[in-house]
Parts: sequence; structure tokens; C-alpha cells
Amino acid sequence: MNKVRWGVLSTAKIAVKDVIPAMQQGTNSKVVAIASRDPEKAEKVADKLGIEKAYGSYEKLLESNEVDAVYNPLPNHLHVNWSIKALQAGKHVLCEKPIALSHVEAQQLLFEARKYPGLKIMEAFMYRHHPRWKKVRELIRSGAIGELKTVRSFFSYFNDDPDNIRNKPEMGGGSLMDIGCYCISVPRFLFEDEPTRVIGSMEIDPELKIERLTSAILSFPSGSATFTSATQLTRHQSVSVFGTEGKIEIPMPFNPTSEIPTVLHLENNTGEEEISFEPCNQYTLQGDHFSKAIIDDSNVPTGLEDAVANMKVIDALNESNNEGGWVSC
Repeated sequence: MNKVRWGVLSTAKIAVKDVIPAMQQGTNSKVVAIASRDPEKAEKVADKLGIEKAYGSYEKLLESNEVDAVYNPLPNHLHVNWSIKALQAGKHVLCEKPIALSHVEAQQLLFEARKYPGLKIMEAFMYRHHPRWKKVRELIRSGAIGELKTVRSFFSYFNDDPDNIRNKPEMGGGSLMDIGCYCISVPRFLFEDEPTRVIGSMEIDPELKIERLTSAILSFPSGSATFTSATQLTRHQSVSVFGTEGKIEIPMPFNPTSEIPTVLHLENNTGEEEISFEPCNQYTLQGDHFSKAIIDDSNVPTGLEDAVANMKVIDALNESNNEGGWVSC
């Protein structure tokens, strides 16, 4: 197998705008099919992006012998169900974040995935595939900022459209599920550990009934993390990493442009340094890294257990907001 043949479940914006064009540039990935419950929409997107096959149902795509792996960018409440159906159809699965609506749902997916040891499945946290983030963890491991003590994250944008799926509670809407999950994933990635307890405060939109702003503290065995996520604030994203002997600043940490170099800023006892990275597309890298695991029959970059652990923190923060105090993880 030279390239993994990919099928895409739905014509979701993230798939059409970002993921498919990026994967089409990959070394190990080839997008060969796309499905929509609206056949005309599937055909239109297929024609636009040069995809060979268009299906008028997700089931038809899963039945295809010409598809090896499935990318699942469906709304959050459909992630688990269709990921399981894809596994049952013998397809590898790359599923958008958040992997599920709850820790329990995520565990159900993990349980099902273990029935298919020959198939790969991974949550699509694309930022982890960017060389800049790998460098951040390398710097921490090498002691460049001393002992890692705290991570501060912020991620926001403005969207109050009642028809948008991110604003529908029954579909898993809200800032914590959409972008706060990154702010949980990052410190777990950098500490290489799990928080022991969390506390969170949320603001609920009185009309949309979704959580539109969350601020939280995560307590780790060797430090802490704080973050704010919001879907009705000005657009902003940043991550700052602090150690006993230095700090790292990551501008545009989650959605850097793929057209120009990216940077990180390191400051420690020896001075200040700007580290630059050649332009790259993290969606292309994500697709290729997953496809390479399929081709080589090796472990995926991030196992499904990580996705379950991230959902556990999200659930704990919801519980904390409801109870008004710290909750153990």
C-alpha cells in the first residue's frame, strides 16, 4: 500500500475548507470518496475538490471496498455512533474532536475499538502534529525552562448564530466542547500527566442554552494549568508555558497559517530566543502520520485512551460548575 485511500463522512466545513485540501497534498494519503445525506451536495463537493466518488449516504461510503480509512467530521453527537459503524465496516477512523459527548461515551468507543485490533482510530487534535509543538515538549523535557510549573491558555471567537451546530446543546455545542478541549489537551500533552482535580466556572447563554464561556484551573501532580475558552468573545488564542527557570510563548498556537513560517519565543537564564519553523500544514501532517501508522501497522501518534482522558476532564469541569467547587478526576 503506497497511499491510504480515505473517505470523508459529510461535507462539513472543516473537511471541505481545511482537512481534505490538506490531505490531498499528503505523501501517504489519498481522498477518494465523500458522502452526504444530500447526494447533490456530495457531488458538488466532489467535483470542486477533485474527489473520485460521491455517495448519497454514509452507509454507502462505508460499504465501499475502495475506502481504507474514514475521516469523521460529523457534529459532536454523531462522533461515537458513526466511528463505531466505520470500525464495524472494517475502516480505520480519524475522528474530529471532541471524540464524544461524555467520558462514558468515549469509553464505549474505546471498548468497541478494542474488538478490532487490526484497525487504527485516533482523535483529530491536529495541533499535536505541528513541529512547533513537538519542539515545545522537547524544550520542556530538556530542562530549557527548568521544571514545568504552569500552562496558561486562551481560545475564543464570536459566534451567536442559533442555527450553527456549535450553538446547539443537543449536538454537543458550547465553547468547552469546541475549543476548550484544546486548552485541556495542551497541558496534558506538556505535563505528560493527568490532572488530579479541577475547578471551573461557566457562563450559559440564556437563549441558546449553551455554555459560552468557561474559565478553569487544572491541578496536576507537579503543577497547574489555567484557561479560558469562549464562543462569544473577540477572536484570540494564546498559550504560555512557565517553568522555574524560563518560559515559552506560542503565538497562534492552534490555527497557525500554513503559508508562512511560525515561531515560538523562549526566554530563560541564558537570554531570549525566537525559534522559527518552516511553513507546513498541520492537517497534512496529521493525515500522513495516521496513514503511515496504517501502512506500517504501527501505533497511531495518539491513542484513543488519550481522547477518553480528555473527555474525563471535560466531564469533571461540568460537574465542578454545577457543584461550585473542586472535583477530583
